Amino acid sequence: MTATREATESSAADRIARVEIWQVDLAPKVARSDAIQSFVTQETPIVRITCADGAQGTGYAYTIGTGGSSVFALLRDHLAPRLIGRNAAEIERTWKELFFHTHATAVGAITSLALAAIDTALWDIKARRAVAPLWQCAGGAQRRVPVYTTEGGWLHHSREQLVDEAQSAKAQGFRGAKVKVGRPSIREDVERLSAVREAVGDTFELMVDANQAFTVAEARRRAHAFASLALGWLEEPLPAEDIAGHAELAAAATMPIAVGESLYHPSHFREYLERRACSIVQVDCARIGGITPWLKVAHLAESFNVAVCPHFLMELHVSLTAAVPNGAWVEYIPQLDAVTTSRLTIDDGYAVPPAAPGLGIDWDYAAVDRTAVARATLGSDSTFRRTQVSGGTD
Repeated sequence: MTATREATESSAADRIARVEIWQVDLAPKVARSDAIQSFVTQETPIVRITCADGAQGTGYAYTIGTGGSSVFALLRDHLAPRLIGRNAAEIERTWKELFFHTHATAVGAITSLALAAIDTALWDIKARRAVAPLWQCAGGAQRRVPVYTTEGGWLHHSREQLVDEAQSAKAQGFRGAKVKVGRPSIREDVERLSAVREAVGDTFELMVDANQAFTVAEARRRAHAFASLALGWLEEPLPAEDIAGHAELAAAATMPIAVGESLYHPSHFREYLERRACSIVQVDCARIGGITPWLKVAHLAESFNVAVCPHFLMELHVSLTAAVPNGAWVEYIPQLDAVTTSRLTIDDGYAVPPAAPGLGIDWDYAAVDRTAVARATLGSDSTFRRTQVSGGTD
């Protein structure tokens, strides 16, 4: 068989024949609140792509309670129809063309989340075809990454509860924990953090997260008050759009400044890095638009000698942080247990990426279909139906 014929047959096999979309709403395992919001439910758009030869890949994104139906509608009405007949192997081309197709709504959360669900599905297909795990296909830089937990430390928790949670996290083998800040007074924040630091000692890493709650002046005051606590980082101290404020704070603060979960395009990270407005990059695979732009941001940060400590999505980020040399931490927040059978492997305080081909996420499709609040199927074959059902299966 000639090389040209092989390429043609391979291309035909890679053609996307069907796209299935679900929205599943998942309740958080613990009550979650911070300085500006509560995490009520995780709306989870899930996309499964099937190629002409039967190869499949599944991707997903999430919200913390609003906008899920808009992401679903964007996928169903505008993006998924444009996938039918495309070559699933042309991931960069697909991402760019879909991004420009939705340019009137980009850059922003709804569009990025929709793109992420598609892009992660295409990477799942790519890695499965290569019979290799995602972390190797995307770079293969390290075999394990330190893990910290954010399952405790919430702003509504008492000081005593914060201490108990941090001590429990340390006993379980986590190498760090995150605590929310933004209580009405600096004294409250300092007293709470000081109690935790005293309880866990100096070798256990403490990160704090303000969730964009402060003004520049207040962030400088709090950073100064936190200086003696040896914090791993101060996360999202200011609104994400205030790059100048972050640059001012980063120059004055003694602890690293972390940003990223509220940035939606690699160019936004470039601006932060060029202005030295952060020293930890927390790029979120769903909010940046998928694995394709995530890797660009990670390597951009590497060129500035800045670590990547991604936000949320531990099931994906364990593989992505292992793929790049500057992946420094995985954030432990289990979010998919109700619709998957796989679990994050942790060994001696390190997250270990899955060895199975693909993303390494084993979906329970029966649970997905049973709990879906909306679903749609699009395909090039007349046997494929396009439907939307609310309230679970009919």
